[in-house]
Order: sequence, then C-alpha cells, then structure tokens
Amino acid sequence: QVQLVESGGGLVQPGGSLRLSCAVFGSTLDYYAIGWFRQAPGKEREGVSCIGFSDDSTYYEDSVKGRFTITRDNAKNTVYLQMNSLKPEDTAVYFCAAVYYTLWLSLPEPCGDYGYDTWGQGTQVTVSS
Repeated sequence: QVQLVESGGGLVQPGGSLRLSCAVFGSTLDYYAIGWFRQAPGKEREGVSCIGFSDDSTYYEDSVKGRFTITRDNAKNTVYLQMNSLKPEDTAVYFCAAVYYTLWLSLPEPCGDYGYDTWGQGTQVTVSS
C-alpha cells in the first residue's frame, strides 16, 4: 500500500524559502500524479500545485505562481515543492497526495483534492517575523 511522508516544514521569516519533500513508500512514484495542498486554520483545504508524469506537466494556484516550483525525482521516489518569497498568508499545514496518473488525466481539475486518494500526514509551514 502506497504511503506518503512529507517533510521540510518549519518557521521562516517573510521573504524566506523552504523546500518541502513528499516521499513515496510502498510503490513507485512513476505510477502517480502528486499534488500539494494546504489548509490554514479556519479555512478550507486548497490545492497549491500538482505535477503529472514529468516536470513539463505542472499546475499552480494563482497566489503561488512565480514563487513556488514543483518538481519530481522518480529515481528518489520524491516530489518537491520549492517555496520562495514566502508570505504570512502561506502559513498552513501542507499535505501531499497521490492519484494514479491515468486517473489524474481524467480529473476535471488537476489540483482538485477530491480526485486524490492517498494522503500524507502533513507538515506545518509558518511564515512569521
């Protein structure tokens, strides 16, 4: 059974950077599309970014475009989310999630969370001075 483990969260000042990692266990990353989602206190979970089979197939939520970059390393079974120019409004618990790539292609929204069926436990990102 596939499992996802996030890491890399923490406390950072506004304008700083963090790199989140999503490691896949129990299967090979090649079969999956991966999404990053976040949930701030009192807010609904939202899709941040997602990636298909390669780095050429990526999507970003408008508020993170130009600041966040999602990449995948299939050899390491890991997907990364590089977050630059962080803002206080980026503060949230960040989750990665997986869906079979063939199913992902049929999703009406590539980064819609209802399509993803395997989730990690989350990692806290806090942006504060």
